Amino acid sequence: MGSLGMQEIIVIFVLALIIFGPRKLPELGKSLGRGLSEFRRASNELKQTWEEEVRLDREREAMSDLLKDSDSSNTYKDIQ
Repeated sequence: MGSLGMQEIIVIFVLALIIFGPRKLPELGKSLGRGLSEFRRASNELKQTWEEEVRLDREREAMSDLLKDSDSSNTYKDIQ
């Protein structure tokens, strides 16, 4: 599966022109463009949400480690 060459693009365009007609083709192009931009926006939002959750998990783990370290050092002071 490689990229499309000029011949393949021409064949696809001619088939679309025959199937949908010259009046519907611009409308279909606009709809396709809107759909792709909405998909891109949604995937970017998902990526940002995922990165934020990973960052929060790391911060929680670091905070938990700090609390464990402070508890263990306080316990050591109490023993002395």
